Amino acid sequence: MSRESLIVSTLVELADNLVDSFDIINILTTLSDRCVEALEVDAAGVLLASPGGELQFVASSSESMRVLELFQIQTNEGPCMDCYRSGVAVVNVALSEANGRWPLFAPRAIKHGFHSVHSLPLRLRGRTIGALNLFRTLQGPMEDGDIAAAQGLAHVATIAILQHRAMLDATSLNEQLDHALTSRIVIEQAKGIIAEATQCRMDQAFGRLRAHSRNHNEGITLVASAIVAGTLQANDLEYTFGDPVKQAVL
Repeated sequence: MSRESLIVSTLVELADNLVDSFDIINILTTLSDRCVEALEVDAAGVLLASPGGELQFVASSSESMRVLELFQIQTNEGPCMDCYRSGVAVVNVALSEANGRWPLFAPRAIKHGFHSVHSLPLRLRGRTIGALNLFRTLQGPMEDGDIAAAQGLAHVATIAILQHRAMLDATSLNEQLDHALTSRIVIEQAKGIIAEATQCRMDQAFGRLRAHSRNHNEGITLVASAIVAGTLQANDLEYTFGDPVKQAVL
């Protein structure tokens, strides 16, 4: 599938969530995965704000990305934090030159093999609800077309999230975010089970979980829950990708 076709397919897939059963984990995992597949980036992740304005980790394309997203939250520092606070995209930042800006985050990201970062706001009509992070192992600027495409994907995901939130009251919204956090816990538990059962790394376990989800057109949370419940065995996961998947350096 060509880059343009993949982007169009992703837009349709994200838009489908406007009418289908809504699962915020699936939406943002799809957003992260498709950015890695369609654009010149090696890892992607999403932080989403709670009703109180605190950023929470929701989805990532790799284990190393998950670690770096959580590190940003813990240290209150990094491209995603800056992007969310300002509502303005942070693009083409060379990590080798960012020690003054992010003294804790920059060296940690470099240690994970990344050399440039970009963060795009999940923003609509002046309201920012989170940010999409895109990390590259290569140095040099990201193409304008890729940045525009990523922002377009983020925009559609934002519309889906805000439209769904508009139908919820404050209590239901908090329950939804609590469910998202619970889903992340289940996914982490499933990764641990897969890693132990198949003697693979955590990033490989996540890749197998994600691939099985996509191959069977099932939500990643649903597959993870089946692994944890024992109704799906780790060794039975079907994780062969049709196309090569870029993996972040660990």
